[in-house]
Amino acid sequence: MSDDTPRSHGRLAISASLRPRELMTDTPMLRGAWRARIITLLPEAFPGTLGLSLTGKALQEGRWALETIDLRPFGIGKHRNVDDTPAGGGAGMVLRADVVARAFDEAAIGTPIDRARWPVVYLSPRGRRFDQATARRWAGAEGVTLLCGRFEGVDQRVLDHYAVEEVSLGDFVLTGGEIAAQAMIDAAVRLLPGVLGNAASTEEESHSHGLLEHPHYTRPAVWEGREIPAVLTSGDHAAVDRWRRAEAERITRERRPDLWTAYSSRAD
Repeated sequence: MSDDTPRSHGRLAISASLRPRELMTDTPMLRGAWRARIITLLPEAFPGTLGLSLTGKALQEGRWALETIDLRPFGIGKHRNVDDTPAGGGAGMVLRADVVARAFDEAAIGTPIDRARWPVVYLSPRGRRFDQATARRWAGAEGVTLLCGRFEGVDQRVLDHYAVEEVSLGDFVLTGGEIAAQAMIDAAVRLLPGVLGNAASTEEESHSHGLLEHPHYTRPAVWEGREIPAVLTSGDHAAVDRWRRAEAERITRERRPDLWTAYSSRAD
């Protein structure tokens, strides 16, 4: 199969087009809808889990848009090479600056220059760790461009030239940035208006106020000899709020002392 031969992936047609490919757009986009543009060697990995559940429903409704930019067509020569050996020697291959630059230029079409309005991000294990504050920042922008790395990394010059923000999903290494991109986009999309339906749910969950979330319970009232804490069935909403805050603080203090230290310093 040649690079120019269309390939099918479920409902989506993926081909070697230099233009961003919108995914799952059966309905018109809502005015001002948030957009995610993904530069990747594996466009067929999308929408993946983003096409399911609430994020998928919002995607179908046009509340946000997902666009992939296949890096391969920007490659060099007959075989569209996107990488080369690292300068100075060493194992693996590095994505070329000139190839990635062409993809960044394509992704920038129709987007604001201001990075506050449209972050441009390289998903990298050496980047600043992704957190809820970053998700909120991205959700408050008009959209985001994410470069999914492969191989040993990306030529530093293109990252410097385009003032690219480096963000890591966590302190571990993946084979590529596609899984990280889906996780980060999911975290941002669920904060968009109308996606979850109940805005209060995002205010009470883990990390929203610097704390991990309190425990949850539901019916049956007694399971395997374990009862729901009496305060939760007391009808005293103020007492429930106090209990939930105390539990959130306890769990954060025990499980994430780093978060507890940061939270305590802000409280002081």
